Amino acid sequence: MGHPQFEKVVKIIKQLRHPQDGCPWDIKQTHQTLTRYLIEEAYEFQQACQEDDSSKIEDEIGDVLLQVLLHCSIADESGAFNLESVSKNLANKMVRRHPHVFNIKQKDISIEQVKQNWDKIKAVENKNSSMKELSYLPALLGAHKIGEKTHRVGFDWKNAHEVIPIVKEELKEFLAELPLSNSDSSPSKELEEEFGDLLFSMAQMGRHLNINAEEALQQANNKFIRRFNRMKELILSANLNIDNMGQHEMDNFWKLVKKEEHA
Repeated sequence: MGHPQFEKVVKIIKQLRHPQDGCPWDIKQTHQTLTRYLIEEAYEFQQACQEDDSSKIEDEIGDVLLQVLLHCSIADESGAFNLESVSKNLANKMVRRHPHVFNIKQKDISIEQVKQNWDKIKAVENKNSSMKELSYLPALLGAHKIGEKTHRVGFDWKNAHEVIPIVKEELKEFLAELPLSNSDSSPSKELEEEFGDLLFSMAQMGRHLNINAEEALQQANNKFIRRFNRMKELILSANLNIDNMGQHEMDNFWKLVKKEEHA
């Protein structure tokens, strides 16, 4: 079965990268300069999925695909790799990591068993890898992944209850570094470090509860944005100006928003 539109877009990318007849911006791009766009497009795709908007999902996954094709085109020009070799590598990896489908048929295998097999196979493939690659992930997601990696070698707490004393200790150490009064000056190195330790321990607590800290915080961000926007609507409908209101007055409208959601 052919994919004429896919083949068309591949040709378009090659034209954009043509040294003489292409686009000046596209010609100038490298793997390094394009990295931030891939990250941005991935987050926009995530938002479209959260909104469950099929049209936006289709559009945003197209933008992600554009980044993939640009990277493949750049690599092809230097002979490093190309779209075909990337596809071959991916196909082999999927077959290798799904032996229950492509090797020994296991129709009654559970989702949990699939995940365990995937982790075991991946661990064998990456046995010589370090944790350095995890430092490039968003911080909370990286903390989650670090915990998963150390868990595989037995360096981990048994359950969430064992993490509770760690969280309490990190909170205590953070509070000990907290200034006695508010200050506009930069936080001390010690305060920032203890705050990071507290976030890291909270991420490990979430991992043991099957909560992804990155996703949980994103949901909290979205909830706050939704409530804040609704609060502004209520303030506007009351013929008030938010710029002239104090914290206490806004709190009253905030409580109204929460009451609406809980109704």
